Amino acid sequence: MSNRNYYAPRGGLPGQREITADRAVFTEAYAIIPKGAMRDIVTSNLPHWEDTRLWIIARPLSGFAETFSQYIMEVAPGGGSDRPEADVEAEAVLFIVEGELTVTLDGELHLMQPGGYAFIPPGSNWQVANNSGNPVRFHWIRKAYEPVDGIDVPQAFFTNEKEIEPIAMPDTEGKWATTRFVESDDVRHDMHVNIVTFKPGGTIPFAETHVMEHGLYVLQGKAVYRLNQDWVEVEAGDFMWLRAFCPQACYAGGPDDFRYLLYKDVNRQMKLKL
Repeated sequence: MSNRNYYAPRGGLPGQREITADRAVFTEAYAIIPKGAMRDIVTSNLPHWEDTRLWIIARPLSGFAETFSQYIMEVAPGGGSDRPEADVEAEAVLFIVEGELTVTLDGELHLMQPGGYAFIPPGSNWQVANNSGNPVRFHWIRKAYEPVDGIDVPQAFFTNEKEIEPIAMPDTEGKWATTRFVESDDVRHDMHVNIVTFKPGGTIPFAETHVMEHGLYVLQGKAVYRLNQDWVEVEAGDFMWLRAFCPQACYAGGPDDFRYLLYKDVNRQMKLKL
C-alpha cells in the first residue's frame, strides 16, 4: 500500500487582503464545502464535550442531507466526553485522520490512531478521551439506525485501514479500488463508510446515477469531479454531498492518489411515506 496522508482542517481566518471568491456551492442536487470554508468562525460546540470543537459538514435538512450527519471533530489534549451521544437510535462510524483517540466501549479501551476506524451500534455505552499531548482530529458519521424484524443489530468493531486490502473495481487495472470495512451483503448494516482510492489518471468512466445518498470527504489528492451536469475541481480537505440519483463521475489528477471517505445508505426498503 502506498503512503497514506489524511487531510485535517486547522481553522484560522483568511487575511483581510484575500479575495472572497471560493469554490463553495450549494444546489438541490449537490453541495461542495471546500477546505477554505472550514475556519474558526464556523465551528460548533456540543453538550457534554470538553475542550472540543467541530465542523458540521452534513446534517438532515430539507433540501440537503436526508439520512446522516457528519462532523469533523477536534479534541484538545485532555478533552473528550463521557456522554458523547444523546440519541439512543444513532449508530456511528469514527475515522481518525490525525492524533490519537481513546475510545472506551462497555468498559474496554481502544486506542485509535490515523487510519483507525470504529463502528458503534445504537444504544452503546461509550466514551472518548484524548489522553495524548496533541490534538486529535477525526470524522464522526451518525445515522439513525433502521431496525428490521428478524435481523440482528450489527456488533461494534475496531480496525485500521492498514489492516484491510483494497478491492479493485473490475476492468480498471487497479486504478480504482475500495477499502470496504463491512461486507456489501451484510444486511445488518444500513450504511457503509468506505475509502475509495483512484490512482492518478483513474476514472469513474460513466455517470453513476443511483439511489444512495453520498457524503464524500477528500482525504488526499485532487480530481475533477462531475456533479449533476457540472465538472468541478476538488482537493484534499473538500467535502461533497450528493443527493440520491445525482449523476457523478471523476478523473483523478496527480501526482498523489485521489482518496475520499465515502458514506452511503444501503440495504433497506424505500420508505413510501415521508
